[in-house]
Amino acid sequence: MAPVARLRNIVLDCPDPAALAAFYAAVAGGTPEHHDDEWVTLGVPDGPRLGFQRSEGYTPPEWPRADRNGQQFHLDFDAGPTWADVDVAQQKVLALGALPLDLDDQGGKKDFRVFADPAGHPFCLCMIERP
Repeated sequence: MAPVARLRNIVLDCPDPAALAAFYAAVAGGTPEHHDDEWVTLGVPDGPRLGFQRSEGYTPPEWPRADRNGQQFHLDFDAGPTWADVDVAQQKVLALGALPLDLDDQGGKKDFRVFADPAGHPFCLCMIERP
């Protein structure tokens, strides 16, 4: 079946588009493109283009609660094939301003850790899936 359309952006509402674009540029690479005070895009190398849109009165989701603003969606990032790689990535995102939400791997049953970006959106650092 032919697609109806091509995905252009994944857009995150936030109070400060420039700041959030800079955070994700440090996490995933790329250079933010500032269109105006309301809109910034980030072309992630080998990934999707992220858009950051100013939203007055923005209220971040409360992970993992779904009864207030819900999670809406989250971004997953491959951090490496081992927990040591994820540990290094974790220290880097924390230094950039991320907040830990769930670091419990449940005795090795999970292959990810959950954080919030500076605007409160959840994202995960994951071990690279092995074929």
